Amino acid sequence: MVGGASLLQQIRDFLTDYRPQRLSHDQAIPAGVLLLIYEKAGEPYVVLTRRTEDVEHHKGETSFPGGAFDPDDGDMLTTALRETEEEIGVRAEDVEVLGQLDDIVTITGFLVSPFVGVLRRWPYPFAANAEEVAELVEVPLGHLMDERNLEEGRQRFGDRWWPILTYNYGDHRIWGATARIFKGFFDHLKEGE
Repeated sequence: MVGGASLLQQIRDFLTDYRPQRLSHDQAIPAGVLLLIYEKAGEPYVVLTRRTEDVEHHKGETSFPGGAFDPDDGDMLTTALRETEEEIGVRAEDVEVLGQLDDIVTITGFLVSPFVGVLRRWPYPFAANAEEVAELVEVPLGHLMDERNLEEGRQRFGDRWWPILTYNYGDHRIWGATARIFKGFFDHLKEGE
């Protein structure tokens, strides 16, 4: 894996030319999320949230900041930035948006549009919304990019077994749509090396 500054440059270069796969799904709820990167002690990190047990969807899961589209948003990027500010206190003007990744449809009925951004300054005064966020989870990007930290398995949802990807970081389990987004992102980065 390349170092912090060069990895961020590699991500910038990749997203400059990348054209994400856009999906449509009449039955899915559109949602936007933000893969938010920042440099901490010379190493790129990503901030995730562990959701509270009080939220409507995905209780207790570790995921990107983001949420469902609101018609007042106008577009999915606005949704991702609005939800990020609501959940962890990061203002849109403090994020350099680098680009968009491939849309995914979740087994829970969401059509997720993921965006990648970099915090314009560090340290940053994150402010977790206690109603939605039980904990902020800061993960070194290199940990997630190391395939030794990725597990493949199966999980039952409803009456079917689904393939599942899981990253483990400390006592955090990063799985489902979040893991699929990370895996797709990392695979595309490797293709561009």
